Amino acid sequence: MFKRFNILYGGFATGLSARLLVLTAGFVMLSEVLIFLPSVARDRLAYLDDRLDAARLAVFALEATPDNMVSQSLADELLADVGAHGIVVHKADSTLMIDAGMPPRPDATFDLRDSGMFGLMRDALAALMRSDDRILRVFDVSSKEPDVIVEVLLDEAPLRAEMWAFGRRLLGVSIVISLVTAVLVYLSLQWLLVAPMRRLTQGMIKFRENPADASRVIQPAPRRDEVGQAQRELAVMQETVRQTLGQKERLAALGTAVTKINHDLRNILSTMRLLSDSIAGSAVPEVSRVAPGLVAAIDRAVALCTGTLDYTREGAPLLKPSRFALAGLVEELGELGLKSGTVPLLLENKVRGTLLAEADRDQLFRVLQNLAQNAAEAGARRITVQAALAKDMIVIEIADDGPGMAPKARDNIFTPFAGSARPGGTGLGLAIAREVMRAHGGDIALDESTGAGTIFRLNLPAITRR
Repeated sequence: MFKRFNILYGGFATGLSARLLVLTAGFVMLSEVLIFLPSVARDRLAYLDDRLDAARLAVFALEATPDNMVSQSLADELLADVGAHGIVVHKADSTLMIDAGMPPRPDATFDLRDSGMFGLMRDALAALMRSDDRILRVFDVSSKEPDVIVEVLLDEAPLRAEMWAFGRRLLGVSIVISLVTAVLVYLSLQWLLVAPMRRLTQGMIKFRENPADASRVIQPAPRRDEVGQAQRELAVMQETVRQTLGQKERLAALGTAVTKINHDLRNILSTMRLLSDSIAGSAVPEVSRVAPGLVAAIDRAVALCTGTLDYTREGAPLLKPSRFALAGLVEELGELGLKSGTVPLLLENKVRGTLLAEADRDQLFRVLQNLAQNAAEAGARRITVQAALAKDMIVIEIADDGPGMAPKARDNIFTPFAGSARPGGTGLGLAIAREVMRAHGGDIALDESTGAGTIFRLNLPAITRR
């Protein structure tokens, strides 16, 4: 039980939920701090206005007497009720005053008639920062009589005590508001974001344990927001991965099966090849006529078996890099004597002799040979090879003047067993070429293929200076 509590508490303490709760409470408290000084300034102004209104009411006792005078004992009682040392009311035709026997001299004067918010905030902050008890002279227009000005003398200590009491009350209310807001935001985000994210994470973990199981693909919720879209995209990705893994497993099983029967199949084909050579020398016209076709069919079967076996057992090619002139490699390609039907294939080498490459020479030659052989078999009469440096890559362009590739072949050109552009092909040549280029840190791509010809573009990392 203790271990389980630690796991749950640890997950909450370090998880997104706890962070959201703490951040929300912190932001609400920050906003309360920003409004603290304006609120205290308003409280100070309300306190002073209350004293001024009480002072105006106290002066009504003077106006009720025939000579506008009261006894000193009554004056002291009125001043005590107001909390002031003296009161002065300025009217248009008279001035009424209530004061103690010896009123104190004011230490600061505040005219509230033209005070703005920033001035009130400045005065409130100054009052909070002081510790002495000043005598304040405060006057303002009466709230009920616009032509009457009320002036009072009062102590600052009670005012400061009221301001600090208000600040403490505001702090308590702020804490309550921040906690309530944080909990509400936490619950809302828990429902809208955290719980769906946890469901996404659990779905990924569950799928990772057994990607082949279709029941582990997440079922998206019927939501139209970003979370719903993420769930739908995850479901599509998981289904794609599951199907891809199934295809890879089938290809692996095919490779295993081909490997097991390869020895016997090659022996059978070798025997048939020897017999076909004997048949080719027969004096019977009908036999000698069909012998070349038989030999070609057996050769294609051998090539198909060899290519399939190589692809299924080799994996990523092992590279033996060396530094060589790229133009010389292209020249060797022209020495192969490739033919387009009965016409020799013309190779135009436009690679600069000073351009050096650092790669596995044999593997790169294999890629170029495959592209040239494909062009020749497609009916091209000329191949042009050129290369140039582009930033940190060597870009090799191989163009032919053949009839172009069919749309279906272009769509699956690098897919094993599906990208052959000619009947009887395995579709492995370009797939192997891509593996070789990517093993070098580059890539191969079909740049264009139209009725005027086909262009392949090879990227190879340039030689780095050491």
